[in-house]
Amino acid sequence: MAVNETDGCLLMNRALEKYYLSTMYSLVFIFGFIGNAVAVFGYIFCLKNWKSGNVYLFNLSLSDLLFLCTLPILVNSYSRDQWAKESILCHSNRFLLHANLYSSILFLTVISVDRYMLIKYPFREHFLQKRKTAIIISVAIWFGVILELLPLMYFLEPITPDNNYKCLDYASSGDPAENLIYSMFLTVFGFLIPLVIMCCFYVKMVLFLKNRNEQVSSLLTLEKPLTLVILTVVIFSLLFTPYHVMRNVRLASRIPSLNVSVCTQGIINIIYIITRPIAFLNSAINPVFYFLMGDHFREMLVAKLRQLLSRVTTTSK
Repeated sequence: MAVNETDGCLLMNRALEKYYLSTMYSLVFIFGFIGNAVAVFGYIFCLKNWKSGNVYLFNLSLSDLLFLCTLPILVNSYSRDQWAKESILCHSNRFLLHANLYSSILFLTVISVDRYMLIKYPFREHFLQKRKTAIIISVAIWFGVILELLPLMYFLEPITPDNNYKCLDYASSGDPAENLIYSMFLTVFGFLIPLVIMCCFYVKMVLFLKNRNEQVSSLLTLEKPLTLVILTVVIFSLLFTPYHVMRNVRLASRIPSLNVSVCTQGIINIIYIITRPIAFLNSAINPVFYFLMGDHFREMLVAKLRQLLSRVTTTSK
C-alpha cells in the first residue's frame, strides 16, 4: 500500500508538471506578452515627457517581457516531460525567471515609494522624483538583482541521465541544506524586506491622506496613487508569499536528516508546483498598473492607436 501511495504521489507530480505548469505558463505568456509589449512600445513611441514613475514602470514591463520570452521553451520542456536543450540554456532560463521575480518585487516597491512622494510633493521638487535619480535607482536594482542571483547558477543541477534530462527547478536541485540557506537569504532580502518597505509607505500614505481628510478636492486626485499601492500590497500577499513559503518547505522536506517520507515530500512538492505559476502571474497583471499610474499614459496610447488606424484607413482608400 505504501508503494502504491508513493507511486501515486510521484505520478501526480509528473502530471502537474506536464499539464498544469505547461497550461498556466502558456496563459501567462499569452496575456502577459500582449500587455507588456503594448506597454513597452507605448512608453517608447508615445511618452515624450518621462517622469520617475514612468522610468520604474518601463523597467518593470521590460523585466516582464524578457521573462515572458523564456516561457515557450519552458512550456515545451514541461509538455514533453524532458529538456532537449543544453544545461546552460536551462540555467539561463531559471536565472531569468528568478531575475524577473525579484526585479519585479523591487520595482513595485520603488513605485509605491514614488507614489507616496508624489502625493507629498505633488510638484516633484524632491530629488527622488527626478528622472535622473529614477534611472540611477533602476540601474542599481538590475545590478543588485544580478549580483544577488549569481549563486543560483552554482546551486542548479546540470541536465544528466540521473534526473531524466530534466531542467530541475531550484527547490528540486542540488544539496537541499545548502539551497535552503540561500533560499532563506532570497526570501528575506528579496521579498520580506521589500514587503516591509512597501507596507511602511502604504501606512504612511494612509496617514497622510487621513491628515488631508478635510481637503476634498485633494482627495479626489489622490485616489489613484492609493489604489495603486493597495493593489501592489495585495499582489505581494496573494502571489509571492505562498511561493516563498512552499519553496523553503520543499527544500526542508528534502533534507535527509529530517527523514520526511517520499509521499510526504511528493505532497509538499505538489503544493509547491501549484504556487510556482501563481507567483509569476504578476507578469500578466502588471500591465494594469501602467494604466493606473496616470501621467496621461493611457490617453497618449489611445491617441497613438487612433492615429495609426487613421493612417491605415487613409492608405487603404
